Amino acid sequence: MEKKTFSIPNITCGHCVMAIKNELNELDGIKMVEGNPEAKSIEVGWEAPVTEDKIKETLKEINYPAA
Repeated sequence: MEKKTFSIPNITCGHCVMAIKNELNELDGIKMVEGNPEAKSIEVGWEAPVTEDKIKETLKEINYPAA
């Protein structure tokens, strides 16, 4: 499993984290999503077929682009 922490400047609260979790969990291959609104970051764990590029693309589509 690959893991990465993404910096998401648009995160302002727990609701933002939940919105991101809900969207990313729909992708095939996402194993875990943890968010920290104070640090404005999310940690994502994934396996194929999803890719880091697909995760970043999804974040951009839902208006939480990775910095």
